[in-house]
Amino acid sequence: MPPAKKRSRTYDATKTRAAVLAQFAHVREAVRALTPGQLALPTRLGDWTVRELAAHLTMALSRVTESLEEPEPAGPKPGLALLEWPFSTAGRAEAIADETRTLAAAYPGLDTLYAEVTSRFDERVPEVPGDRLVTTRAGTMRLGDFLVTRTVELVTHTDDLNAATGLDIPYDRQALAACTRLLADALADRAPGGSVEVRIPPFAVVQCIGGPKHTRGTPPNVVETAPLVWARLATGRTDWARALDAAEVRASGERADLAPLLPLMG
Repeated sequence: MPPAKKRSRTYDATKTRAAVLAQFAHVREAVRALTPGQLALPTRLGDWTVRELAAHLTMALSRVTESLEEPEPAGPKPGLALLEWPFSTAGRAEAIADETRTLAAAYPGLDTLYAEVTSRFDERVPEVPGDRLVTTRAGTMRLGDFLVTRTVELVTHTDDLNAATGLDIPYDRQALAACTRLLADALADRAPGGSVEVRIPPFAVVQCIGGPKHTRGTPPNVVETAPLVWARLATGRTDWARALDAAEVRASGERADLAPLLPLMG
């Protein structure tokens, strides 16, 4: 019998909402200070410039308010579970890129865009309960779960922005924690089991991959890395071999190879 799949952990929607706003505020402050030369720099996201990346970051919030401006979907349950979301992102890259370019062209002044997005989010989201169903591009989700996915978008794209510009935009601790935990749980869901322990201190420890289950003492198969490195691995910003070579990941044991399972998001 295959190992049972892991149930998604619960998140406090109020705390997640605050984390999303806090991370967005960090990004907004940094984007406001970017020079024309910095905005024209390339990024590691194909042919996107920093300006296009900065515009795209606003979509993390605007997707939420847009979903709340639509009628609540019928039915008692969401169609897309939180742990399914990371695997639902493949195949939308081209449409997202087109929308991002259109958005960047429509707002020569990015701070105007950031102000509008923040205002709409502040107006619509705080009064809505976390279990309210919303329609997303991936499927119907609970609002609280959708907000958790926004931490992944904001954290990974903040990292993209830092990599492109050399800035050191800070990461809200709660946003980084939610991002790390969701991506760690997604790994455990993709490869259920107990033979490998994946540690991402200080936020997450999960067991995955079928085989002998560890119960006491030091696990025979251990992977350990930092939250941002884990986000890069899970989203394809870096690969397993490169992270090992750079000593960004420690892996011990014959089963401690996550390369066949990564990236989690397309």
